Amino acid sequence: MVNRSPAERARALGESADEPVVVLDSERRLVAASAAAAELLGEAAPGRRLSEEALAARPEVLVLFFDSVPELSAYQELRAGFTAAVSHELRTPLARLLVLLESATLPGADVDELVEQAQQEVQQARELIDDVLFLGELETGREVVSLGRTPAAPVVEAALAALADRAERAQVELSAYVAPGAELPLRPRMLRVVVENLVANAVRYAGPGARCAVTVSDPGGGPTLTVADDGKGVAARDVPRLFERFYRADQARSSRGTGLGLAIVKHIVTSAGGTVEARSEPRRGLEVVARFPR
Repeated sequence: MVNRSPAERARALGESADEPVVVLDSERRLVAASAAAAELLGEAAPGRRLSEEALAARPEVLVLFFDSVPELSAYQELRAGFTAAVSHELRTPLARLLVLLESATLPGADVDELVEQAQQEVQQARELIDDVLFLGELETGREVVSLGRTPAAPVVEAALAALADRAERAQVELSAYVAPGAELPLRPRMLRVVVENLVANAVRYAGPGARCAVTVSDPGGGPTLTVADDGKGVAARDVPRLFERFYRADQARSSRGTGLGLAIVKHIVTSAGGTVEARSEPRRGLEVVARFPR
């Protein structure tokens, strides 16, 4: 009997299975795949790294880890940090809400005004919870980001219409140009989330008198979505961190944003195979460009 190494046994186990089975190493690189799994995944070349999102989209595939389960300490650290950040962000509107309710009991208090402010704090907490849950759905693969191609014009128009009142109150002018026939490789809901989050970010931070333009073009390299404003802009040191969860530049720390909008945009765009980058200078506005593969 020939003694085989653990790697050889793992490879033989995966390749001989009748069911869709893949064997991964501790870095999530493909060691072996059954014929059924290779057919479902489309490509099963050894060494290919399979993300959690890709596997979550194929729940019928059984995943076996050779040698060890992927290192969890970094994931656990990230999860603990995210939980702590959510807890911190929720405390802020809840603390303000408590102060407002206590103030409403004082003699001579303007109860109507305080109640209106309290409603705004409740809405802030609700938006944060909704964003956290949505980001969780994206990361666990329960929302398929890219499914076919979506005509951009109707979605962009609907997104701007939804934000028109908010933009008017903020004194930010909205406009859009979508190249005829332009399509983006996102589900309609995902595309609307991207556009609304980018435009809402401009409305919230650009400042009175600013203009925000949404442009969808389709150059040779692939379709591009650009949202640019000519408002306050962002300091150079803050630009690389704009897509981090809960990160806010100095001018935005007192805002009522959830701090997750741009993180959600990045997750959706990259999940669809695209890239997203931000460019800005103080008092020269912010431009966010999302590029998608053809």
